[in-house]
Amino acid sequence: MKPNKCYFIAMKRSSISRKGENGSVAIIGGSYHMHGAPIFSALSAEASGVDLIFPYVPRCHVEVTKSHSLNFITSHFRENNLHECDTEDILESISENSTVVIGPGLTVSEETQNAVSSIIHDIENPLVIDASALQEWTLELIRNKNAVITPHIGELGRMIGKDLKNKDFKYRKNLVKDISEEYKITVLLKGAIDIISDGENIEEIEGGNAGLTVGGTGDALAGLIAGLIAQHIKPFEACCTASRIIKRAATTLCPEKGYSFTTKDVIENIPHLLHTYS
Repeated sequence: MKPNKCYFIAMKRSSISRKGENGSVAIIGGSYHMHGAPIFSALSAEASGVDLIFPYVPRCHVEVTKSHSLNFITSHFRENNLHECDTEDILESISENSTVVIGPGLTVSEETQNAVSSIIHDIENPLVIDASALQEWTLELIRNKNAVITPHIGELGRMIGKDLKNKDFKYRKNLVKDISEEYKITVLLKGAIDIISDGENIEEIEGGNAGLTVGGTGDALAGLIAGLIAQHIKPFEACCTASRIIKRAATTLCPEKGYSFTTKDVIENIPHLLHTYS
């Protein structure tokens, strides 16, 4: 295992690049009762500087999704939750150049989970998997895929069938490293100290504050990681950078707003922090 180092990337691009050459992100998320999660992911991907954003959301949330950005190219499920009948259309329409976020706001119903597993199984794009797409079957489906998972400790426990809440930090760190090494994926375990590993490298990201418990910050993290990967940043470096940016945003916001800042406040800080923070 390589020793810890401070991973942080500087955003660069060709001065003669054209629209689409600096990446695109597709977000598959949302349900009848959860409209905000995929929007947070999409806004965060947009804040990363990615060229194109393609949210796939429930039919009932198309207009509210469109209202959050003129840049969103929005498509909808056939109904108000993701079903297996949606999978073929989604897979056919996602650009081969897109990084895909799947999970934010989706339900845990059998039909939706069957659709999620079908998409993950068949898709060849780089993946960022979060929230309800993190199930006991997920790890086997993404073995050797270009995939990032972003669980909190409860979701990681669900994925491996163990209660991890009382395990100490050393145990969690070794577990993250072992899972990433075995499945050849990148794991970002969210917490007061984020633990990130791709099986070869491992990093602990400190900082932030308790204001990050507000709903939606995990969705924003997933979208930011996807946006960075879409701009040709390696997944491990993208995770380290995104983790630092989200935590730094919380630190920046706290003097003015205390713990009352929102996920939109965090996202609005991303462009400046990406440009200036090192």
